Amino acid sequence: MSTSTTHPNPATTGLVLGYAAAHPFSVIPLTDRSSVQSLLRALLDPLEPFFSPLKSRIRCPGATAVRFDQTASEVEGICRPLWGLACLLAGGGEYRGSGWWVEGIRAGTDPTGKEFWGFPKDNDQRMVEMCPLGFALAVAPGIWEGLGEEGRGNVERWLGNSINEKDMPNTNWLWFRVFANLGLKKNGGKFSQERLDADIQHLETFYRGDGWSNDGPEGIHQMDYYSSSFAIHFLQLLYSKLAGEDDPERAAEFKKRAQMAALDLAHYYDEEGRAIPFGRSVGYRFAMVSFWGALAYADVELPAPLTWGMVKGIVMRHLRWWQTQHDMWSPSGTLTVGYSYPNMYMAENYNSPGSPYWACLAFICLAVPETHPFWTSKEENHWDVVPKVKALKHPGHIMSNLGGHCMLLSSGQACSYPMKGTHAKYGAFAYSSAYGYSVPPGLFTLEQYALASQLGLSDDGGEFWKARRLSTSSLITREDSPVLLSHWSPFPDVHITTYLLPPTPATPNWHIRAHHIRAEGRTVLTADGSFAIRNERAADGRYLDAYDPATCEGTRPKLIGNYDVATPEAWAGGWEGAFAVSSRGAVGIRALEGEEIGKGRTATLVNADPNSNLVESRTAIPTLQGTVGKGEAAWYVTGIYAKPSGEGVRKEEYLGGWEGVPEIPGWLREEMKTV
Repeated sequence: MSTSTTHPNPATTGLVLGYAAAHPFSVIPLTDRSSVQSLLRALLDPLEPFFSPLKSRIRCPGATAVRFDQTASEVEGICRPLWGLACLLAGGGEYRGSGWWVEGIRAGTDPTGKEFWGFPKDNDQRMVEMCPLGFALAVAPGIWEGLGEEGRGNVERWLGNSINEKDMPNTNWLWFRVFANLGLKKNGGKFSQERLDADIQHLETFYRGDGWSNDGPEGIHQMDYYSSSFAIHFLQLLYSKLAGEDDPERAAEFKKRAQMAALDLAHYYDEEGRAIPFGRSVGYRFAMVSFWGALAYADVELPAPLTWGMVKGIVMRHLRWWQTQHDMWSPSGTLTVGYSYPNMYMAENYNSPGSPYWACLAFICLAVPETHPFWTSKEENHWDVVPKVKALKHPGHIMSNLGGHCMLLSSGQACSYPMKGTHAKYGAFAYSSAYGYSVPPGLFTLEQYALASQLGLSDDGGEFWKARRLSTSSLITREDSPVLLSHWSPFPDVHITTYLLPPTPATPNWHIRAHHIRAEGRTVLTADGSFAIRNERAADGRYLDAYDPATCEGTRPKLIGNYDVATPEAWAGGWEGAFAVSSRGAVGIRALEGEEIGKGRTATLVNADPNSNLVESRTAIPTLQGTVGKGEAAWYVTGIYAKPSGEGVRKEEYLGGWEGVPEIPGWLREEMKTV
């Protein structure tokens, strides 16, 4: 893409992205520290027109509401970009608008002013935004100095003393109060060491071992990006850097945990720079890579075989991939709520228009000196040295980098509170760096449920569907290979045991999931979905036609319009399976169990409702459907095929492994005889 694209000066007119226009963020060649600084400036510039008159708030484009008040939403807007700005300033960089934030903090914390943010109440969103503010005060002393004596007093009262006696959620939020106090402590302000120590002591109860912390207390199993880059590991590393002299023992322990976790977390990032979307808040986008810059910031000694070139490669490739996601911007150049494109279906009820700027955590690398080996090393590929398949006990994941993408199999995790699409964000069987996950845009028929990598069951003829949300899980070994075993019940009288088997070198594009379903009290329809894939023809963007070997594009069986389930051409036998091939590669599904055992499942393509998938707005999901009668039991053994497009992969190769169907392992065949 040419870098000669010109844009209006955002200082005078604001950025306007017209038809097919490139965002300045997307055209910066990322090669070194200076170019990443420019990337951050390109992210911050479009915010200028959206500051309030006294600069204390930013109202990002988009009038959507959240579970907290509008003022708190706009406080998010100004505080979250501080993650990036503070890192830029801490590393010696400059930004023309730095003074806007100093003005805004002064006005926002003035209790007599027109734009006062308001003191936080119990469990208040303002508590979250105290974390980037506290960090900014700690690492960019010019902000504190620029507030003036009265302003510093107001910040003391708002940032520290208004939060220390308030109730907070029993989650990673406690770290936010730590950093509120730490920011004041680093500047000689009034703070509470007692509260700071008590919060860290409680956060320590979340630790589960081997470097992994849970996002919550005992009885909760939630280890998503909040356990690593969004909060816990990230903030532990920042704490070890900023409080290491006062708390050397704890700082050393946090670094040790990061060393252990790094060897696991490396498996979540593929060779093209994509991370595996998993869990809530993935709309924070490139924050998913912040752990790696924090390793350098905290001067962690890397565990073998990782090198600083590999860590740098993970960060830089990730940022470059986001540069290719041209639809994630508003017409004014600000980040939108969504992932690869604006999407409220996947949004959490706490995602305001300013929330996505938590992504600025990724710029912690800018606080790392330019002489650090993170910056001086040549980029390397970590996949040259880490295992292709690895079981992770604590999150309940089996990681795979076979078949052209990073993938994780998952069992046992669940969000501990009501979460939109929670079964899709935590309960799906597989998550892919190439295909993302899908959430339900509605609750009527399979098209709206968009059950990618899920098994849905319906007891009303296919109107409403239930998928795995809560399950008990264990990691077992069979024939020297890791297997995830889970037990779950979509209905009180329907019980399912699911086995998840990772790809093997012999069949790298396939993974297997086996379900033993006991429908004790009711008849259920079943729908077992593969990954979702782009449902667009390369030539004209229309829905995929029947597969054409000449163009290496299309579906089998034929993709029929939504809800037209009676068309014979739309169905195939379960063993024949279903696949879809587009410019994004190929995905497919096959029934491996045999007609008698599986009750005769059939294969079709679900034309998922638009905007259900994180990375593609139009998708199809190859799906196996069946019925288990009341009082019956059935074994389903499903082969899931995936071969993403990518550098060096010719479209003629997308279905190259489709006929090489994996065999059911001997141990599983024996299990099918005994259960």
